[in-house]
Amino acid sequence: MIELAPSILSADFARLGEQVNRAAEGGGTLIHVDVMDGHFVPNITLGPQLVKSLRKATKLPLDCHLMIENPDLYIPAFADAGADWMSVHLEATRHLDRSLNLVKTHGCQAGVVINPATPVDMLSEVLDIVDYVLVMSVNPGFGAQPFLPHSLDKLRKLRNLREHKGLGYRIEVDGGISVDTVGRVVRAGGEILVAGNAVFSHGDPKINAQTLLKAALEATLQQV
Repeated sequence: MIELAPSILSADFARLGEQVNRAAEGGGTLIHVDVMDGHFVPNITLGPQLVKSLRKATKLPLDCHLMIENPDLYIPAFADAGADWMSVHLEATRHLDRSLNLVKTHGCQAGVVINPATPVDMLSEVLDIVDYVLVMSVNPGFGAQPFLPHSLDKLRKLRNLREHKGLGYRIEVDGGISVDTVGRVVRAGGEILVAGNAVFSHGDPKINAQTLLKAALEATLQQV
């Protein structure tokens, strides 16, 4: 099942509730929240207070992507604010197993994220405990970057590993998702599509979401 997770990083924050709801009307099933601390990535964005406010504006699950150092210090606060899904970067924590289990103990779906230069093989010891794997198809920190094609190999590898090992994680992709790239992403194994610029940067988020999902569906039909 293909899902669209509109990323509010590219939304108009003066109309955030309205834009999120329009994206949901267009088929978005998760709201992706990019959390950046200015240390792990070169940008500063959102904190638990924004998540708490957003929780009041939508009933959709909030998918909080923690691009931060020392994520264990902040996982409880984001869970209390209303996060439903929470992902941490392999590169940002020394004790990944502990961080993932901390997310789970706070009642959230737990995801692990890898940057473009990180190989899938480094996830071998946690694939059996995560609910989803998020593949960064751009270098994290800023929106509207071009898609990195070598990410497709990671998606294929994750899909094959899941089948071979009989695991149940989902495969999420973040970065450069557009009508031009979504077909390749879906055919390679991407299931949860994070899109910010393509949904929110121009026009109506509802129509943009519908257009992306239509392109993704057409790509899945081509696989049959």
